[in-house]
Amino acid sequence: MQAEGAIAWSENEIAALSSKVSALKASMARVIIGQENVIDSLIICLLAGGHALVEGVPGLGKTLLVKSLSQATDMDFHRVQFTPDLMPSDIVGTEILEEDHATGKREFRFQQGPVFTQVLLADEINRAPPKTQSALLEAMQERSVTFAGRTHRLPKPFFVLATQNPIEQAGTYPLPEAQLDRFLLRIDVGYPTEAEEIAMVSATTHTGLRDAEPVMDVATLLRLQQLVRDIEIGDHLLAYATRLIRATRPALSSVPAVQKHVGWGAGPRAGQALVLAAKARALMHQRLAVTREDIAEMLLPVLAHRVLRNFEAEADGIEIAEILLALREHIRPE
Repeated sequence: MQAEGAIAWSENEIAALSSKVSALKASMARVIIGQENVIDSLIICLLAGGHALVEGVPGLGKTLLVKSLSQATDMDFHRVQFTPDLMPSDIVGTEILEEDHATGKREFRFQQGPVFTQVLLADEINRAPPKTQSALLEAMQERSVTFAGRTHRLPKPFFVLATQNPIEQAGTYPLPEAQLDRFLLRIDVGYPTEAEEIAMVSATTHTGLRDAEPVMDVATLLRLQQLVRDIEIGDHLLAYATRLIRATRPALSSVPAVQKHVGWGAGPRAGQALVLAAKARALMHQRLAVTREDIAEMLLPVLAHRVLRNFEAEADGIEIAEILLALREHIRPE
């Protein structure tokens, strides 16, 4: 049964759009050696219309990853290095006083900051002070910037990939939980395998890096984001996703690992994120309906930054991934 307000999609258009998703992944894979799960998660996040928080040590190709995504989708790309002295106006923009030489009249004009782009890489976001972080995260949530009483809409689509270095925490300002919740997924970038690392070193020291081939335009991407919203999900799977989210809250949970090691669970926005991510994953696998596997596979990247460990878990060295895997094993669809 088609949801109210859903678009009527033809089989030919669905097939054409699905082929574009496969082409996007292939284009990025020609530039990024290995990291297949990271590429998948990044594309899922983009299709779902969310933003991604990426964690990984320096040198793993995070900048190349997002740059390749912008090239393959033919979107504008800006990179901002977050530092302790970065101001909100350095992100969103500011007003400058201009004079009309013909009339001598002076007036303020808003000069757009780097946030006015389609793909923004916020590098080491936790190195900027909270006020600057908040300026970016407000833009992410509202898709607009308000300055001097005027609202300026951001381009469509608008995708933010923010990175954090999990090793060095000196001189950083960790993102508050309410701001972390604005990211659809947290994507962990690990070290490549030995074979992948050899291939990477060989490719970059012989001919250098090549650009990703454009395989999708902005209009197609926006159409894909509409299609994701219309992917079918059964009532029993909606209930399953909701039960998983509610089971992260210690006061409501029947999961021993959650009761023992979680200090604070995920809110309702996490349920929305889980369903959207599962729909996007289904489309990536050329399916028009969500399966239990889609929900289970997206549970960790959706909740890894939304569920907080308590002191006992940190003292015992229990990672959030262990807790979420135990949750997934304990909660089953009815």
